Amino acid sequence: MNERILLSLASILVLGIGAQWLAWRLRLPSILLLLVFGIIAGPVTGLLDPDLLMGEMLLPVVSISVAIILFEGGLTLRLSNLRNIGGSLLALVTIGVVVTWVVASGAACLILGLETQLAILLGAVLTVTGPTVIGPLLRYIRPTGRVAELLKWEGIVIDPVGALLAVVVFEAVAAQQMYDAADLILLGIGRTVLAGVLLGITAAWILMAIIRRAWVPEFLEETITLSLVVIAYVTSNMLQHEAGLFAATVMGLVLYNQKRVPVKHIVEFGENLRVLIISSLFILLAARLDQSMLNKYAVPCAGFLLVLAFVARPLSVFISTLGSRLSLKEKIFLSWMAPRGIVAAAVSSIFALELVEIGFDQAALLVPFTFAVIIGTVALYGLTSGPLARRLGLSQSDPQGILFVGAHGWARKLAVSLKAKGYRVAMIDTNPREVVAARMMDIPAHLGSALNHRIIEKVNLDGIGKLLAVTPNDEANSMAALHFSEVFDRRELYQLRPGGILSEKEDDNYSPRHLRAHFLFNEKADFDFMSKRFGAGTTIKITPLSNAFGYNDFLELYGPETLPLFLINLESKLRVFHTERKLNPEPGDTIVALVREN
Repeated sequence: MNERILLSLASILVLGIGAQWLAWRLRLPSILLLLVFGIIAGPVTGLLDPDLLMGEMLLPVVSISVAIILFEGGLTLRLSNLRNIGGSLLALVTIGVVVTWVVASGAACLILGLETQLAILLGAVLTVTGPTVIGPLLRYIRPTGRVAELLKWEGIVIDPVGALLAVVVFEAVAAQQMYDAADLILLGIGRTVLAGVLLGITAAWILMAIIRRAWVPEFLEETITLSLVVIAYVTSNMLQHEAGLFAATVMGLVLYNQKRVPVKHIVEFGENLRVLIISSLFILLAARLDQSMLNKYAVPCAGFLLVLAFVARPLSVFISTLGSRLSLKEKIFLSWMAPRGIVAAAVSSIFALELVEIGFDQAALLVPFTFAVIIGTVALYGLTSGPLARRLGLSQSDPQGILFVGAHGWARKLAVSLKAKGYRVAMIDTNPREVVAARMMDIPAHLGSALNHRIIEKVNLDGIGKLLAVTPNDEANSMAALHFSEVFDRRELYQLRPGGILSEKEDDNYSPRHLRAHFLFNEKADFDFMSKRFGAGTTIKITPLSNAFGYNDFLELYGPETLPLFLINLESKLRVFHTERKLNPEPGDTIVALVREN
């Protein structure tokens, strides 16, 4: 028995992380593969039985995990962004929720054949989308402009709102008081929001006081934070049913937007924890599916899914955004992004158990219907939203542009060369003269420190996916790379080698790999070396390679002092030469290099 439990626990982690890795390799939405792996492990092969493994602990564990995910989601929400999307967001999580609820309830009654009360409850459950599915899809698609922020905010805020609506409707159904449901819903919403907001703010202020007064050592701050999130969630639920999700979200939101204590390490901890939790939850819940039930109701579930995708979501978006500044393309993309996730699965599972016990036999169908919608929407939107975003011109799934930290003379020359090849560039510098000089060369440049957390909001990063930290200050370069690791893939963070460091062993002694970016160009390329090389007699040469004139011919032509900087392949992908990766230019590629003219 113990071996079976150990095997099941190990399979959850291995399958979850394996699905994440395979999705990254295949450039597919990770949620899609997590569901597939979970179904294979559960109903198909019988390797994993979550109910046998966890028993009555399953749904409480799922609930606390969702709260942690919402807390982490709150840690990504910048209140200043609401200036551009606040009106549309408010409409989507109020008017949009009601429209989705009405359409989904009607379709559940007519297509799925549910009793009216259960159809209304299922419609309420399916108003949520959630960060567990929206977040991975947004990272995969990388939509531009207001759409990305609006979807991120909606996915996080709508979870507690939708869960609250579903809970209040459930209580009305369980008490057989549907005729008084309107009064119950309004009263319940008011109490839940108030309790959740107050406790979320209180928990955030307690954590800030603990960190500011150094009441705990730094290595315990992340675990204390996690403990406070759980305490706030459980306490809120004890005071008011389902207020915990609001408390967790508000706690993260307050922490991220305050200036009293640094929370970057907590944000990074939350990001890593989120990946593990999402991977495990989707494997667990997908493994609980009854495959025979899904097969039996496949046709009505398909019809129900089509109504949600082609009627409910577009209707809610276009009604909610009437009079907004969103373009038609942005509204179309918003209309095609409403996958359901963990909250819908968890809430429907809890409701089904309780309603069956009090005599609602059809309530057992809530779980397979909800999972059919989760699987269907994740597959539908996961496979099609990326191509649609690219077709609408709203996607930057693999941005090739570069953000330069440092706008001095030779950095501007690099930026101009790349801009001439069609790549987006931008610069940050604390020197007003350098910023003005960059702007005079038609390079978007921003005055300020790359270490200021507000700078990320000021710089338009559409089309930019790499960072080159090239200031004379070695520590500032490393810190800038760490700061922007929350924006860019760590593989696309680069900095100049610190001055006087000549070997790989010295590199690690000077700065551990996890506290810096890749070192640019070659083993000698510190700031002084690059400044001298950009002196008189050198120029940036952009040279296409061919079968007749290859890379070796290029090096032979310009001599041993040639310094390769960038490589542009046939697909216009921009690659940066650095000390940890050896690039092998081939015919058809283009080399950008610093050469000495003879």
